[in-house]
Amino acid sequence: MVILEKLLLIVDDEPYFREIFSKKLTASGFHVETAGSGEEGVIKAKEMRPDLVLMDVKMLGMDGVQAMMKIKEDPDMKDMKVAFLTSAGERTEEAGYEGDRQAAKGIGAVGYIQKTNNLDEIVMQVKEILKAHS
Repeated sequence: MVILEKLLLIVDDEPYFREIFSKKLTASGFHVETAGSGEEGVIKAKEMRPDLVLMDVKMLGMDGVQAMMKIKEDPDMKDMKVAFLTSAGERTEEAGYEGDRQAAKGIGAVGYIQKTNNLDEIVMQVKEILKAHS
């Protein structure tokens, strides 16, 4: 099932990741906007009201957790869906992903996506998150 015209906001301070994820998700039927910092991501999220924010965890300045907390404390955005993107280490489920996922959910994230996954896998995860939280 192709989800068309869902608006995604990718927030990442690394231009390479913004570009590659944007191209792949756009080719998969999503409308994609990007932001290069946590601060810019919060502003764009408020202006654009995306269906899902894909938020890098580690960024200079305002990191992904701080940016998500800013979004969640704004009454107009408190219900916005935010999923974390991370490139933190290649780990197996047994070695910590599940703990990371639970921590992300504990602070309000609807998902936790490993940046190093195959791009098709990332698209599938985005679709699953949107379907589960629609």
